[in-house]
Amino acid sequence: MSSIPLVCLPFAGSGSAFFRQWRPVAPAGLEIVAVRLPGRERLVRKEPYRDVHLAARGVLPDILAEIGDSGPVALFGHSLGAVLAYELAHLLADTTRAEVVSLVVSGSPGPWTQRTRRATGLPDDEFADRVAELAGHRDDALRDPEVRRMVLPTLRADVEMHENYRPSTDTPLAAPITAIRGEHDALVSAELAGEWAKATSRGFTLRELRGEHMYVMRSAEQVLRVVEESLGRR
Repeated sequence: MSSIPLVCLPFAGSGSAFFRQWRPVAPAGLEIVAVRLPGRERLVRKEPYRDVHLAARGVLPDILAEIGDSGPVALFGHSLGAVLAYELAHLLADTTRAEVVSLVVSGSPGPWTQRTRRATGLPDDEFADRVAELAGHRDDALRDPEVRRMVLPTLRADVEMHENYRPSTDTPLAAPITAIRGEHDALVSAELAGEWAKATSRGFTLRELRGEHMYVMRSAEQVLRVVEESLGRR
């Protein structure tokens, strides 16, 4: 069975380390490619992106250096990562010889639906509270003033590019899309997740996994099982 790279895009405030933890539990034949974004980890001194389209174009060369510009490729992203993965899938399909065989989006409404309750521009305490409210999850590290000082600028940039995102095209992606949501996600309903059906010309599946919006924090094996199914490997 040939190996297929699974390009993984981070959610707001996270980085490639989150997905590197998936490698030990990844099924045979699935290669986890964790995308690095500036403003965190080894790229902490670089200015973070504030625009999804610039981010997708910016990471494309590094991804191609790792996976090559031809052959099958799958993508996964949660929340902010979902729209990053969607834009990157279009770039791969339109500008390379790579064949996008599956896009798995998680914790996200369709690309044309924007959030009405926003966090961008709020003072630090209100911003942190709003992000926790929207995600249904509070990162205890943000209670530490020193940690907050270090991570808040990048988290703000991530939230801004997510909340200001507009899709680059209305043309459906010529690849199947699977949308996943936590069954108790108060931010993204089944109806909102189902909007991704309009973003593909090849086939759509909606899956629900146990948990809330940030179910993905503890569901690596379940998510990877869904990816496998999307590839027809189970």
